This record gives sequence, structure tokens and C-alpha cells, in this order.
Amino acid sequence: MAAQYKVAIVGAGPSGFFAAQALQNLQSDDLKFEIDIIERLPTPWGLVRSGVAPDHPKIKTVSKVFEKIAAEPGFRFLGNIDLGKEITMDDLKNHYDAVVLATGSALGRKLGIPGEDLRGSLSAADFVPWYNGHPDFVHVDVPLDGKVAVIIGAGNVAMDCARILAINPEELDSTDTAPHALAALHMSTIREVHIAARRGAENAAFTAPELRDLPKLEHTDVYLSADEVSQAHARAQAQGEIEKEVRNNLEAMRLISENPPKGHERSLHMQFLLAPKEIVGTERVEGITFSINRMDGEKVVDTGETLTIACQLVISAIGYNAEPLAGVPEDKGKIKNSEGRVEENVYVVGWAKRGPSGVVGTNKSDAADVMKLLVDDLKNPKGAEDILNLLPAGHIVINQEKWQRINAAEIAAGEPLGRPRLKEVSREKLLSLGEG
Repeated sequence: MAAQYKVAIVGAGPSGFFAAQALQNLQSDDLKFEIDIIERLPTPWGLVRSGVAPDHPKIKTVSKVFEKIAAEPGFRFLGNIDLGKEITMDDLKNHYDAVVLATGSALGRKLGIPGEDLRGSLSAADFVPWYNGHPDFVHVDVPLDGKVAVIIGAGNVAMDCARILAINPEELDSTDTAPHALAALHMSTIREVHIAARRGAENAAFTAPELRDLPKLEHTDVYLSADEVSQAHARAQAQGEIEKEVRNNLEAMRLISENPPKGHERSLHMQFLLAPKEIVGTERVEGITFSINRMDGEKVVDTGETLTIACQLVISAIGYNAEPLAGVPEDKGKIKNSEGRVEENVYVVGWAKRGPSGVVGTNKSDAADVMKLLVDDLKNPKGAEDILNLLPAGHIVINQEKWQRINAAEIAAGEPLGRPRLKEVSREKLLSLGEG
């Protein structure tokens, strides 16, 4: 008879689902898994639902893979269960043979500069879930009544924030942008968006496909200095052979710099070698002052000169930290681990393990490696009681069947509007849709 193990995966985002898939693939005649994915929200898919930009629907199609994983025997989705509130880490360790933390990184890193607390200064960690309909971020204050916005960062999250603000909101009408955000973006008076990065263009962490999309924007002129790109190319060349990703990025940037402006009202400006020094304003953001940098080999050097951009909105997209979990050691914004092992029978995957890096697919190989370690470490099955027996009386758990009701209701609501879905953003309404 096959040994039957119970594994809890905390977090229903890509890394959680890929961990479940890896365990399903490791099953054999002698080894079987009962897998529970435990999620704080009533909805699964993590950043695929609340992080991927709505104008990039192709990336969201990975949810079809997640639904296949969820349909496998021995899998349960248990939504609306908050670790630390309804159950504890000790509960999980006592009731499962192994616990996998796939809790991601949800806290935006701080700039640590004066003026960061002014109204109109916010983190991408708040702005992205706001426009994507995350129930906890519906009421984020995003003042869009200015003319100029500045995004700080040099990765795809910074690019997404800039693009959402810079494009004509009509381009979002056929997407799953949250209704409250879409209405606000239609009212927005922002017409000029700047992306500011601390290092040179050769160090940017954008991906080439994101950059190649920019010249295709229909209602927005994109500005990038050709000199900036050629100097970045020269600096990269001076360091030896240019890596493929950097080469592709610089080539995509060269095409942007050579793309002539068409005189649109909306513009997106990409600027490098600018380090945020101070956000200026009294009651709210009125501008941001940068130190102007130069590159000395691999080193960033402050030239002593400054640049101030008058703006009314500043969004920092300089990375994320994992939210601390009671009883789980942390280290520099991640869960402390050795190759994915946290402690005996406790593992970590995804951003919580390695920090906010890579694309959705990066989590697949990462999870597969850690799940092999988990299987190697397994001892005799515990045979403990069901975790659901510990929940307070009357607590609503959203299982796969209830999630499918929510999913079907959102898709049906979006159909007459020509949208893939109309996201429900109220936790209470999500629960009632699940209950049918």
C-alpha cells in the first residue's frame, strides 16, 4: 500500500500551485500526497489575479494550468483561512507531514527619504493591487488629479505602473482592471509619466518584451535619450562580453529612442542615473528631487548635482519584502532558509524564499527543486486529523467548488461589457458568491 502524506501549502499564488504540481508529479505507486493549499483570500492565483497588469492578459492564461492542478485527486483549495488568525504555524506542523510556505512578498520597500509620507507618495505594493481589485487595497488613496507622475524603479513592476498611468484608459476598458480603478483612471488628469532609475540603462531589470511593447502604445509618446542608450552600451561593452538579456534590453531601448514622437497628449519618459533624494511638498507631493549619478565601472557615483521634477504623484517600485509570519525566522525581507528548507518539515518557495525576482514561470523550477528536498526528508506519515476541525464554528471556507462559483459569476458579469471578467472586490460579496 502506498504511503500517504499530507502537505499544507500556504499561499495560492504561482509558487504555491507549482509546488503542488511538483508534488503531484513526484507521486508513484508507493507515494501519494493529499495537498491542501491554504489561502488568506477567498480567491486563488495570487499575483496572477492581483499583480499581473490587466493589459497583459496572455500572462494570466497560466491560471488554466492552476485549474488543472486543482482538479487532480487529493488536492484541496481552502480559501478564506488566515494563518496567524484562524490557524497557527504550530497547528500546521501538528496536522501535516510537511508545510510549504508560498506566501510571497507583499510589503513594498521604503525609499527612506524625506517627504515619503506626503499624500501622493505611495508604493507599487499598494498601487498594483489597487488597480487589480485586491479586496484589501480597494480604499488606497491614489490622487490622480495632477498632471505629472514619477515612478521610481527599473523593473517590470515600475514599467507596469508607468504604463497604466500613461496609456489612454480606454485601452483598459476591455480588460479585468478593477471597476473602481478604471473609473478613477478615466477621471485622471495625469498626462506625463516619468520612470526614474538609480543606475544606468545597462543595469535595468526590465525584460525585453516589456520594452518592445512601449513603441506600440497608440496614444502615448515614449521618450528615451539615444545618447543615454549608446553610453549604456559603451559601458556594458567595457565590462567584457555583454550578456544576452542586457543586449536584448539595450536593443529594445535603442528602438524606443529612435521611435519618433507623434505629438500625443500623453507621454512616458525613461530616465536613468537618478537617485531619489527628497519628495517635496507641504500637504501633498509637489515634486521630487534626485541626485544625478554617473557610472564608474560597476559603481554608482553621486555627481553632487541634482534634478527636481515637479509632480503630484510618486510611486516607488524598488522591490518587496516578505511579510513576517509568527514563529518563522526572517532574513533581509525573505524567510530564512537553506535551499528552501526553513526547519524540520517546513519549506519555502517563490518570492518568500528568494526575494522578488524572475517572472511567473521562474517559480516552477524553483518549486520543483524544493519539493524534491521535501520528498527526500519525509518520515513516517502522521495520520493527523483534518485541519478544518480547528476552525471557529461558522467560519466560511471557500473550497474549489465555491471558488468556481465566484469565477463563473465574475466571468458572466464581464461578458456583456466585453471584458474577461468583472472582479468582485468586496470580501463579503466574494464569500456570498461562493456560498451561492
